[in-house]
Amino acid sequence: MIRREFLKRCGLIATGVALSDTIAKADTAMGLSGSGADLLADEGSDIHVKIRSLKPDTDRPITVVIIGAGNRGRVYSRYSELFNDHIKVVGVSDIIESRCNNIADKHNVPKENRFGHYREVFERPKMADAVIIATPDDRHYEPCIKAMELGYDVLLEKPAAPTEKECREILKQSEEKGRIIAISHVLRYAPYFIAMKSVVDSGAIGDIVSIQHMEPIQYAHMAHSYVRGNWRCEKETTPIILAKSCHDLDIIRWIVGKPCTSISAYGSLHLFKKENMPEGAPARCTDGCPHQGTCPYSAIDIYVKNKWHLGVFDLKDRNDENEIMEKLRTNWYGRCVYQCDNDQPDHYVANMEFADGVTSSFTMDAFAPWGGRRTRIMGTMGFIEGNSKTFTLWDFKTRTPKTWKMDVQDFDEYKGAGHGGGDFGLVRDFVEAVAHKDSGRLSSSIKDSIESHVMGFAAEKSRKSNSKVNVKA
Repeated sequence: MIRREFLKRCGLIATGVALSDTIAKADTAMGLSGSGADLLADEGSDIHVKIRSLKPDTDRPITVVIIGAGNRGRVYSRYSELFNDHIKVVGVSDIIESRCNNIADKHNVPKENRFGHYREVFERPKMADAVIIATPDDRHYEPCIKAMELGYDVLLEKPAAPTEKECREILKQSEEKGRIIAISHVLRYAPYFIAMKSVVDSGAIGDIVSIQHMEPIQYAHMAHSYVRGNWRCEKETTPIILAKSCHDLDIIRWIVGKPCTSISAYGSLHLFKKENMPEGAPARCTDGCPHQGTCPYSAIDIYVKNKWHLGVFDLKDRNDENEIMEKLRTNWYGRCVYQCDNDQPDHYVANMEFADGVTSSFTMDAFAPWGGRRTRIMGTMGFIEGNSKTFTLWDFKTRTPKTWKMDVQDFDEYKGAGHGGGDFGLVRDFVEAVAHKDSGRLSSSIKDSIESHVMGFAAEKSRKSNSKVNVKA
């Protein structure tokens, strides 16, 4: 039995110390807690939910090969730096040699285990327990299938694949071959969403009736990733509902706990296109744009002045503005946002119906000063509202609000863990699943993960056909 099932069966009280005590008992019953191993929300909170340590429960280290040494590959490899008695990086693959060596050097990977293209990894006999695939979206399917054929378990960066057919094939092959496949729906492993899910499962708000969920994309992040950057074109990667928001579809499905039956979606590319280009704007921001002082999407403002999103540049010195400017003169990121080859929507709305008539609305918006999901959950006995850092529960009977709040960065082992601690929480559970040969240690089964992908593909069918689409699991 896994924690989410245990909590659901217990009919728990969801506020204050009662929930903390009950979840602690649940963790003990399932062998999930140990002496000093759990983290409590800070003392000022009204809702206390125990959050597990990031240290995995294993008696041997697992070995992994990192395939894709960009941002996500670096994040996952950092977990091994914290817990190298439990996970060891024994191989690295990336077509950019400097990225490959950056990770390989930190983990003392021998030269013969440093690879260029991922296909080179699979030309060798199986050399590790698992692979972590963090390649670009359109290069997930092939290495995942090949890894399973050779006997590897897989941690696969989301989205699993760029087409519904390939996603379903990954599910089929994982079931036939008995492989452990963890899709990086990291929000499930973040303390904030774990606490929210625990409160919902406790029955504190009664039965869920509806959810409102918003993903604001900070305006510069949108310009960086989905106008200028790697995910700007749907045909080259995946639709933005999957490239950016498959986390959100997965969280909604996870909290509801019932299958999605139908979906209606709307959205378009509103701003970032040539007809909206200011008069006299050059092709590149570095070519003396007359709107430099007023354009919030200026590459010079985003990268040189604010020094945001510099990880993609492989800089020798991130404080060297001349080096940054030179990059902007030659790569994608220096282009005028109104003159790129992008096609991803910059606003998106999806309305969903689940089994038993539960409904949810989801919005993704590029025009916000900040990121961080916003969620409202309406139940028959209460209401929850949260902003990715704290959430408040209103009980209709007592009419007394109670709050949950925990800054994961207060805990040393969480530092550097993105997505509110979810990145490292995912790796911890993956390590345990592989070491114990138990996929139940993962919060999200491969079947659940693929189901939320199918919701995304259905949303795109709806958006493009202007019709309601039935979702087939």
